[in-house]
Amino acid sequence: MKIGGKFFDTDNECYIMGILNVTPDSFSDGGRYNDVDRALKRAEVMISEGADIIDIGGESTRPGFTRITDEEEIERTAPVIEAVTGNFDIPVSIDTYKHRVARAAVSAGASLINDVCGLKYDSGEMAQFIAESGLPCCIMHNRSNSNYNVFMEDMLNDLREVLDIAYRAGIAREGIILDPGIGFAKSYENNLEAIERLDVLVKELGYPVLLGTSRKSVIGNCLGLPASERVEGTVATTVIGVMRGACFFRVHDVKENLRAVKMTKAVMEGWRNG
Repeated sequence: MKIGGKFFDTDNECYIMGILNVTPDSFSDGGRYNDVDRALKRAEVMISEGADIIDIGGESTRPGFTRITDEEEIERTAPVIEAVTGNFDIPVSIDTYKHRVARAAVSAGASLINDVCGLKYDSGEMAQFIAESGLPCCIMHNRSNSNYNVFMEDMLNDLREVLDIAYRAGIAREGIILDPGIGFAKSYENNLEAIERLDVLVKELGYPVLLGTSRKSVIGNCLGLPASERVEGTVATTVIGVMRGACFFRVHDVKENLRAVKMTKAVMEGWRNG
């Protein structure tokens, strides 16, 4: 898979996507990087720690978030995307479910579209734009409720519907990444199952999988810790993700998670090389 002119070997390697929220209200780092200079410095740190992609978001999607206008989201994200792509040789993704924001982000230099609404927010405009742009996309599992009959079967069927939207729009199959949507329309137990059974998603649907658990409530609920103290819990889920076949990891703490990925892969693969 190519993202921003760089090749990602999703069959054999794992990659770190560093989170850069340029918002005042994100659950973990709201207000810390919502101007260009601070955002640029944060991107520099994550790149120095080994990030492979920088994921820039301008609207919080935490529970109870306040929806903002397309214009405000563009004003927050486009200058930061321009600054990051202008100063660093690293692919940038835009974390948005709005096609107008995606268009502005791509014009500013983004090379991956990360849609937390799974192409279902609008009437097909996002899917159409992704197809027209020829860019890769990450499509997340999400739904309007958490009423499942058999959780894993229902999640897989939901994702098949999303993939059908992508196919009908003409999105290239080789440019699709799937995200199980940890923390979105799922109970605590659903989230744990989605992490534990990532290998089912990989095998059944056959696409690269991104795992995004970083500092989320499933970790806080398990450990009884605030967002600022969930690094170890996130690392634990990253290790499980590597073992279950995920190849992208969307995280706040790049250095710690990258080290965990390298160690896990060494244990899994090192004996073969010996």
